[in-house]
Amino acid sequence: MRYGRAAIPALVGGLLLTALLWWAGASAPALHLPGSANVIDGQAAAQLDHWLTPWSYAPPASGQYGAEPPGGIGGTASSDGTPYLALYATALQVRFGAVFVFFVPGALLLVRRLPPVHGRMPAALLAVWAWGLVAGTLAVAVSAPWLLAAQGHGSYRFLPQLAAMISSGRQVLVATALVAAAVTVLVARVAAKGAGPLPREAVPARAARLAATAGTAVIALSLVVLSYQPVAAALQTVSPNGGLLAEPGDLLRQWLLLGGWTTPGGTPLGDWLLYRAADVLLLAVVWCALRWLPGLLTRATVPAMATGAVCATVLGLLASQLLRMALDGAGSGQRWGLLYLSANIGDGVPAALTCGLVAGVVASLTLRVAVGHAKSAEATVSAEDPARP
Repeated sequence: MRYGRAAIPALVGGLLLTALLWWAGASAPALHLPGSANVIDGQAAAQLDHWLTPWSYAPPASGQYGAEPPGGIGGTASSDGTPYLALYATALQVRFGAVFVFFVPGALLLVRRLPPVHGRMPAALLAVWAWGLVAGTLAVAVSAPWLLAAQGHGSYRFLPQLAAMISSGRQVLVATALVAAAVTVLVARVAAKGAGPLPREAVPARAARLAATAGTAVIALSLVVLSYQPVAAALQTVSPNGGLLAEPGDLLRQWLLLGGWTTPGGTPLGDWLLYRAADVLLLAVVWCALRWLPGLLTRATVPAMATGAVCATVLGLLASQLLRMALDGAGSGQRWGLLYLSANIGDGVPAALTCGLVAGVVASLTLRVAVGHAKSAEATVSAEDPARP
């Protein structure tokens, strides 16, 4: 598919995702209306407010350390230490703009290399959904410095504050990115009509399996080795000399670790193994996605493989988190509601981006080497046996 055709669904999806996040944020103040307690209970309202606040132009009450400056959002802060609300508004503007800027190139690449035709529809939908989560997470990350400055103490423990802010707003992204992905794929399917042949690349099965194994090994390094609690604790305690960039442990955990686990200890072995099934599911999803991805792409380029590996890792995380939700729900009976159980949904996307990019590059290089060896072997056999058809 040409860039012109692929750009239309990417732009539509980017605009829709940005609009949905803005609408979700604009709905947050409604949870504080007097009648809201009659519709949903207070605990659920507080949970929803916590999820929606990162996308709301109304600053949270916890972030205001004094009387609100005159004029509300966009006004100037007073000299008594109240946060700069103009900076807060700027941070949200950067955040929504960054969602669009990050979503469009990734969706454009996915729609072009993974057009939703000839049996690719489910794969394209899942890939664009996962990329929506990545785009939203990156938008939160790049806009976080403005929000820290708006709180009036951005220089205090800057990196731990940045890590905490990056992990916010992810639950809303899971739902809004799915809607935006569905619309993007539907528009792309319409745009692909008359675009000419969109063939799949022929990839030897052995080469695809080797590439998937190599890429999955990178993900396993983060999930099994780095996420082991003694190793994760060593990362957490990394602390260079003082200054603005001291205490990077929280940030390193965000961008390097896909989970966290330890030996059974006092936990029954059966329960421990049951929860490790979520980690196994993550690796299985990544391996299967990387195994099928080269054959689904119109051309298995390094950018396409890297982006696809990121999306596969995000999907694996979501699958493992849904399994953990089911396990926690089954073990708790009716004590915990759905909102409480889904509090951790969308965790680990920064680490999925980092590890997924490396895994995609490794898988792509392995695929090229394996395909090259397969072609050389086939050429050698053909030269030795000219009569072979």
